[in-house]
Amino acid sequence: MTKKTAEKNAFAVGEYVVYPAHGVGQILNIEVQEIAGMKLELIVVHFEKEKMTLRVPTSKIISVGMRKLADEDILSKVASTLSGRARVKRVMWSRRAQEYEAKINSGDLVSLAEVLRDLYRAENQPEQSYSERQLYEAAMDRMVREVSLSKAIMDTEALTFVETALKKAPKRAKVEEIVPEAVEPDEFDLIGEAKTAAA
Repeated sequence: MTKKTAEKNAFAVGEYVVYPAHGVGQILNIEVQEIAGMKLELIVVHFEKEKMTLRVPTSKIISVGMRKLADEDILSKVASTLSGRARVKRVMWSRRAQEYEAKINSGDLVSLAEVLRDLYRAENQPEQSYSERQLYEAAMDRMVREVSLSKAIMDTEALTFVETALKKAPKRAKVEEIVPEAVEPDEFDLIGEAKTAAA
C-alpha cells in the first residue's frame, strides 16, 4: 500500500473502523486485486467477535457507510442521548423492533444510544421481554466495543460509562403507560416467542 493510497482513503492498516452491518472491525490490509481484467483496491476488515473477514472496495466505502471510530464530539452526544428521556412510539412492538434493528445496523453511534435509552429498564421497573433484551444486548455490545476503542479504555470501563449515563435519565414511564391499549400484551413478544420456538 502506498502512502498516497493511505492518504486518499484516510484509513490505515491496523486501524479500527465501523462497518454498519457488523460493528467494529480492524483493517488487516489494503490490497489490489485484478477482477475481470480490472484492478480493484480492497480494504480487508476483520471482525474478531464474528470471526469474519470482509473485503470492501475503496470505491464503496461511502455507500456502505464504513467510518472511523467516534471522536470526542460524538461520544459527548452519545452520553447526552443516553441520559435523555426515553422516546417510545405508540406503535406495535414488531414495528418498533424493526426500527431498533435498523438503528443498530445503521453504524451511527447516536442512533445506537437511542436504542439503549429507549429499551433501558431501571432496577425498580418491569423486566424487558425476550425480544427487547436481545435488541438491548446487541446494541450494548456494539456500543461498548466502540466506546472502549475510541476512549482507549477497557470494555468494563466502557460499560460503566454507558450504564452511568443511562442511570442519569429522567424517571421512565411504566411499561403499561407506553404500550398502546389496542394491542394485546402477547403481541409484543411475538419475535421473542418465535426465536424461542426455533431455538
